[in-house]
Amino acid sequence: MVGGVLGGAIVHVTTGSSRATSVSRAVSDLVCDATSVADTVLPSVVTISAEGADGSAGTGTGEIFAEGGYVLTNQHVIADAGDGGRIVLVYTDGTRTTATLVGEDVATDLAVLRADDGAEGRPVIALGSSADLEVGRPVVALGAPMGLSSTVTTGVVSALGRYVPVPNGSVVHHLVDAIQTDAAVNPGNSGGPLVDCDGALIGVNAAIATVPNADGVSGGGSVGLGFAIPVGVAEPVAEQLMTTGSANHPVVGLAAHAVTAADGSPAGLLVSRVASGGPADAAGLRVGDVITAVDGAVATTADQLVVATLTRSAGDVLPLTVERDGASQDVDLVLAR
Repeated sequence: MVGGVLGGAIVHVTTGSSRATSVSRAVSDLVCDATSVADTVLPSVVTISAEGADGSAGTGTGEIFAEGGYVLTNQHVIADAGDGGRIVLVYTDGTRTTATLVGEDVATDLAVLRADDGAEGRPVIALGSSADLEVGRPVVALGAPMGLSSTVTTGVVSALGRYVPVPNGSVVHHLVDAIQTDAAVNPGNSGGPLVDCDGALIGVNAAIATVPNADGVSGGGSVGLGFAIPVGVAEPVAEQLMTTGSANHPVVGLAAHAVTAADGSPAGLLVSRVASGGPADAAGLRVGDVITAVDGAVATTADQLVVATLTRSAGDVLPLTVERDGASQDVDLVLAR
């Protein structure tokens, strides 16, 4: 797409058309000055090595998020360190330091570390906004794909508001309102910054989609489908992790699983457990109820309940539609911690 626009710009410039100026502006709107962005952002980027006590190791990326050496990254990047392991940070100038885990949140795949040297003299990344992003706006991804530190790639916002569940062993990370980008992102970019043309953080790169092989197994590198956690989601979670060591997501107070109707179509979510005194109990839900809608959307997967808790606070109302003994009723469930 950029190549096509550039070609058009050259044609209009050589013909002297007054349209050349507007086309040139369109070109500048489609690409960032990656050199300037790299100069600004790379000093705030770190390569992370999470070394397990058993000799396992994983590599990812992070960004200096707050004064005092606080580094934001993905939870899955540091998971290998576990008990008895260690985390090593490498700055872009090659300086190394160890880091301490401050807090982690498996649900949103975010973690905050603290550099043991306090990241003294190193800049904190500027925070941007993910609220006013538009599809097609240019972005830059920075990180350490395949362990190659200080790698910079460019692209655009391909889509907004994606929900991407990412299975990781026995857990599932939930990327909520994710930013989809075609900037090349590969293993090792995880946890690194996705920034706008001013070098301000708009997302935390977290996952890629790849093309399955003949056996249906996904693998390989970038095919232009990367997903980042928007800063609007990441920032409040990071602040909680720095303050309390954990993310205090509200709960619904029930367990449910998807069930199908006799014709095989989705019937909803069958409630299998209700926590005594919890939000669902207070809302009058019972074991055996079938939730047919969550926040106005047809209920097809229990992930919808998880996402609802990750995008709301305690005290917020979650509208549900519940079927009991053949009758349907609307329920306002008040989330709590």
